[in-house]
Amino acid sequence: MPTDRSSNHSPAGARNARGTDPAAATAAKKPRLLPRRRLKESDVNVVDQPMLKKALGGTIVGNTMEWYDVGVFGYLITTMGPVFLPESDPTTRNLFLLGTFAATFIARPLGGVVFGWLGDKVGRQKILATTLMIMAASTFAVGLLPGYAQIGLWAAALLVLLKVIQGFSTGGEYAGATTFVSEYAADKRRGFFASFLDLGSYMGFAIGAALVSVLQITLGQETMEDWGWRIPFLLAGPLGLIAVYFRSKIEESPQFQATLDAQEANAKNASDGDTAATKGPVGIVKAYWRPIIVAMIVVAAANTAGYALTSYMPTYLTAAKGYDELHGTLLTIPVLVVMSLCIPLTGKLSDRIGRRPVLWIGAISTIVLVIPAFLLIGIGAIWSTLLGLALVAFPVTFYVANLASALPAQFPTSSRYGAMGIAYNFAVAIFGGTTPFVVELLIKSTGNDMMPAYYLMATSLAGAVAIYFLKESANRPLPGSMPSVDTEAEAKELVATQDDNPLINLDELPFETQDGTGPQSHRGVPAGA
Repeated sequence: MPTDRSSNHSPAGARNARGTDPAAATAAKKPRLLPRRRLKESDVNVVDQPMLKKALGGTIVGNTMEWYDVGVFGYLITTMGPVFLPESDPTTRNLFLLGTFAATFIARPLGGVVFGWLGDKVGRQKILATTLMIMAASTFAVGLLPGYAQIGLWAAALLVLLKVIQGFSTGGEYAGATTFVSEYAADKRRGFFASFLDLGSYMGFAIGAALVSVLQITLGQETMEDWGWRIPFLLAGPLGLIAVYFRSKIEESPQFQATLDAQEANAKNASDGDTAATKGPVGIVKAYWRPIIVAMIVVAAANTAGYALTSYMPTYLTAAKGYDELHGTLLTIPVLVVMSLCIPLTGKLSDRIGRRPVLWIGAISTIVLVIPAFLLIGIGAIWSTLLGLALVAFPVTFYVANLASALPAQFPTSSRYGAMGIAYNFAVAIFGGTTPFVVELLIKSTGNDMMPAYYLMATSLAGAVAIYFLKESANRPLPGSMPSVDTEAEAKELVATQDDNPLINLDELPFETQDGTGPQSHRGVPAGA
C-alpha cells in the first residue's frame, strides 16, 4: 500500500513530534532585515557659507603663524650660529641649528597624539586655540633668549627646549586645521578650500623670509648677529594675539558636533566600529593602521620635497653654492610666492580629476625634475638658480595642495583628528623636519652636492606606490559623515539622484536603524558621526 507523504514531508503541512512547523520555526529564528534607509533632505548638511569663511580664516592664521616661524628660523640659521656657538666652525654651527630644527619635529608626534586625542574628545576649536597660543608664546620666547656671551652653552640648550615646546604645540596644529576645514567644506569643493591652509603656510614662510631679508638689508650682518635676529621672533607675540582672536571667533565643525550629539544619544549602544574613539591613540592605531601607514608614506614624500625647498635651500645656497646670506634668502622668496598662489589651483584640480591623480603628478614630477633642478642650481647664476628652485616647487605645489583634503578623508569623524595627528606628525618628524639635517649630512659625508636630489627621488618613489593604495575621496562624503553641499538646491538634487549617484554609497552612510538604537551601517559609526 503506498505511503501517504503529505502528512510527513509536505513543506507546507509537515509537523514534528511536538506539532510545530519546522519551516516556520526556521523562519522565526532568522533575523528580520529592516528595509534600507534612504537619504532625505534633512540628512544632507548644507554649508553655512559665512561660517565656512570664518572657519577658513581662523585656521589659515594658525598655519601662517606656524610657517612664519619655520621661515624665520630657517633663514636665520647662518646668522644665529655665531650667537649660540661662536667658538665652533661654520659646519658645526649649521649642523647644530639644523639639528635644533629637526628636534622641533621630534616633539611633534607626542603633540599630535595628545592634541589629536583631545580634539576628538572635547572639540576641534578649543584645541586649535590652545595649540596656537603655545606656538606663539614659544616663538616669542626665542627672541628673548640670552646668547652664548651671557650664559654659555645654556643658551643653546634653552633654544633647543623652546623649539621642542613649539614642536609639541604644532603637532596638533596642521592635523586639527585640515580636519576642521575638511569637515566644514562641501564635498565637491573640499580640495579647493582645504588647499588654502597650505597657501597660508607657504605665504607665512615667505613673509618670514621677506622680513629677514629686509632686516639684513637695513641692519647689516653684524647688527643682525648682535640683536637684529631677535626682531622676527618678538613679532610673533602680537601676531599670535591677533591670530588667537580670529580663531576664538569660529564655531565647532558641524560634522563633529553631529558626532558628539550622536555619541551621547547612543552611548549605551556603542559598537566595535566606534571603539577607536573611546580607546584613544592605541585604539585608533589598531582600527586604522593600514590607512595610517599609507598616509605616513605620502606625507613623507610630500614633506621631504617641501622642506628641502623651504627650510634647507637657504642653507644649501649659502653653504654649498657660495651665495651670501641675503641672496640665499631673496632667491627663494619669489618662487615661494608664486607657488603659494598656485596651490588653490591644484586643490581645485583635485576636485575635478581626483586626489590620487594630482598626488601622482607631484610624485612623478619630483622623480623626473629634481636632478635637472639641482644641476641648474649648481651653475651658480641667478637665472639658473631661480629656474632650479621653480622645478623643485612645481611638484611641491601638487603634493601639498592635496594633503589637507586627501588625508582627513581616510578616517571617520569620531577618530579623524587623532588619526591625522598620528599619521601626519610621525611622518613629518621622521622624514620632513629632518630633511635639512639629513641632506646636509649626506653632502658632508659624500662630498656630492647632488645627494639632496637622490634623497627626494627615493622618497617620492615610495610615495608614488603609497598613493596607489590611498582611497579616492574627491566629491565623496567624509567617512562617518552625511553628504555636505553648498545649497538647498544641491541637497534636493542629491536626494533625487541618490540611486544613480556613483559617489554616494547608502550602505556606508551613518543612518540610524529604524528602532533608533544606533547606526544602520558603516561599522557602527554613530549617526551623524
